[in-house]
Amino acid sequence: MFVSKFNALLITSKAVVLLFLSLMISSHSYAASSKIGIIVFDGFLTSDVTAPVEVFGAASKKAWFSNYEVLLISATDQKSVKSEEGLTVTADITISDAVELDVLIVPSAYDMEPSLSNKKLISFIARQQKKASIISGNCSGAFLLGEAGVLDGKKATTWAGGEKDLAKSYPKIKVQYDQNVVVDSGVVTSNGGPVSYQSAFEILRQLSSASYAKEISELIQFNRLQSAF
Repeated sequence: MFVSKFNALLITSKAVVLLFLSLMISSHSYAASSKIGIIVFDGFLTSDVTAPVEVFGAASKKAWFSNYEVLLISATDQKSVKSEEGLTVTADITISDAVELDVLIVPSAYDMEPSLSNKKLISFIARQQKKASIISGNCSGAFLLGEAGVLDGKKATTWAGGEKDLAKSYPKIKVQYDQNVVVDSGVVTSNGGPVSYQSAFEILRQLSSASYAKEISELIQFNRLQSAF
């Protein structure tokens, strides 16, 4: 009788272990199913990157957004990148790696010429546009999207005061003035800086819902700065 009970216990234990492993595998597969990529390069303006990292990082801890993974993507083959303000980050991957993104976010820099001349980066942005549901540019990141043809025929904005330069450089863009965030057909552009938070919440709203975006706004206390919803 003791042996019988022991065998039953052993079988039950094995079943529990198998169930646990099954759930772990299932959870792991589900967690990596969607990717939000954020480009980084030397001289990027810190908040253009850290704002979406904070918003989507906080959201990814929730069950309703746990299928999203946030990746930093270096615009060169070097993974270590330093921001204008001195923050050093290590990218998860580079633009040389094979990756298909659901969302791509492009930051800015005071000197955009090196990035605008980076043909590999421009090609990467254009390639991701074909499958990504949302492409976003913060501040002068809009110029990179313009160079890649992402903004042709679309409404867009850039840093406050840079709208005329954007319109002159890329005449096909319907440049919007005095707007923090502009949304048009799967493309989100913003003034950048602290406004990058508003842009990130707009993207989060599109990927989930207004109520979920509000939940994260309250979680990181962004709602205490202004009423965004």
